[in-house]
Amino acid sequence: MKIRTLGRHIREGSKSVVRNGWMTVSSIGAVTTTLLLVGVFLAVMLNLNEIASSVEKDVEIKVLVELTANDQEIDDLGDKLKDIPEVGTVDFSPKEEELNELIDSLGDQGKAFELFKQSNPLNDAYVVKPENPVDVIDIANKVEGFDHVYKVDYGEEIVQRLFQFNQYARNIGLALIIGLVFTAIFLISNTIKITIIARRREIGIMKLVGATNGFIRWPFFIEGMLLGVLGSIIPIAGVVSAYYYLYYHLRDRIQFDFVHLLPFNPFAWQLAAIILAIGAFIGIWGSVMSVRKFLKV
Repeated sequence: MKIRTLGRHIREGSKSVVRNGWMTVSSIGAVTTTLLLVGVFLAVMLNLNEIASSVEKDVEIKVLVELTANDQEIDDLGDKLKDIPEVGTVDFSPKEEELNELIDSLGDQGKAFELFKQSNPLNDAYVVKPENPVDVIDIANKVEGFDHVYKVDYGEEIVQRLFQFNQYARNIGLALIIGLVFTAIFLISNTIKITIIARRREIGIMKLVGATNGFIRWPFFIEGMLLGVLGSIIPIAGVVSAYYYLYYHLRDRIQFDFVHLLPFNPFAWQLAAIILAIGAFIGIWGSVMSVRKFLKV
């Protein structure tokens, strides 16, 4: 496409945005509201996803070794654990270290267990971390069949509930965002339809004198994109400002050991770019849908 032709399409699209006046304002307002909700949901979902991923990474399997196993058998078990393809790391924890951890975890009450240092009843253990947290159950099932394994402990019930909750949260959030995006596409599509109806006579004349469908469609694409981009400005400013305040002024009040907000920079700017891209996309897609229907291309 020639630059001169592209300039003509941009001018026509911009004029149409101005010409439609209140309809444009109404459309931008509706898109602004929708994108504001999309932005808030995105910020919440991406942070929840980061928290969920962080919690999942802490999932580990503790493999207790039988008390009767000798040193060679313990080493062989460690080699078998390392040979499992889904396993990331394997760390050996001797029973002396297990007892010290138990004493430290119980605080003052743990001093009563120091007597067991003379005759330690605990098992040696291997701490296994999966390469991918979702493989923890499969790895545990494999390990249970190995020789000299006394017990495999990975909090089976808690892990399954954690993965189910994370999956539900991600699916629900994604469904809400997709629903909001389609709502915005519908609103912009209606605005473009009204524009096309108002210019139907003009479009008919253009087709009679030989204008191609592509030539007729381009100004509407520009108009749709402008509506989407203009509608994204306030949501970007609102979401970025709110996240700035949340991150720099309320972060210390809401963060726990396992809850960390994504850093403002670059997360806020990436979020702004996503909202802008969604705004442009729904604007163009809305115009595509309406133009195809009315021009019967």
